[in-house]
Amino acid sequence: MTGDEAAKRAQIKQTAQKFEASFLSSMLQQMFQDVKVSEPFGGGQGEQMFQSFMTDAIAKQMAKAGGIGLADQVGREMLKLQGLE
Repeated sequence: MTGDEAAKRAQIKQTAQKFEASFLSSMLQQMFQDVKVSEPFGGGQGEQMFQSFMTDAIAKQMAKAGGIGLADQVGREMLKLQGLE
C-alpha cells in the first residue's frame, strides 16, 4: 500500500465516521425532542438552545466508539467507488 492510498483510506474512514455521527445526531435530536425535564434543574430556553450541541457531542462519541456499524458499511462502499477495496 502506498502512502497516497493509505491517506485516502484514512480520509474515507474519517468521512464515514462523520456521516455516522451526523446520522446519529439526527436520531438523537428526534429522540430528545419530546423529553420534558422538570424544574429547577432543566427546561427553559437555555436547555432548548444547547440541546443540539449535546446531541452532536453524544453522537460523535458514539460513532468514535464504533457506533451502530453504519460507518463501516459506508466506508466499504466509498472504498469500492475509489477502487481501493
